[in-house]
Amino acid sequence: MGLDQYLYAKKYTSDSAIFNKAEMFNQLKQTLGTDVAFLTRKLPSISVEIKVGYWRKSNQIHQYFVDNCQNGEDDCRLSYVSPEKLTELLDLCKQVLADHSKADELLPSQSGFFFGNTEYDEWYFSDLTDTVEILENALKMGDDWEFYYQSSW
Repeated sequence: MGLDQYLYAKKYTSDSAIFNKAEMFNQLKQTLGTDVAFLTRKLPSISVEIKVGYWRKSNQIHQYFVDNCQNGEDDCRLSYVSPEKLTELLDLCKQVLADHSKADELLPSQSGFFFGNTEYDEWYFSDLTDTVEILENALKMGDDWEFYYQSSW
């Protein structure tokens, strides 16, 4: 048991993108192992979801998302995260990594049920380094992806 956290990227693809790229669509269909016969011009869309980030007991990252994307409600629901919020978190992580004394001010650790350590130690800063990598890669995906955060414990 413990705090598990996920960042998902979702993309909606409509009729023109699918039917004009038949090879890509057929590869997707084969990879998924399904015959998508229902995908026709009458029902012409696909939504794709990719898990692009995972944290374990990174309570400072969790609290950022709760405060900035979940209106302060920590209830394990899937929550939209704007690219601006991802960029803001990325910037905060970089600031704290550059000056560890800013950790408590910019990204304070949070206690909670199975939330892990609240010390500003090597694990705290390692989580920030991982977060920088996750967010930089997510933001490179482009404007047609939407991002969502979800936690569980």
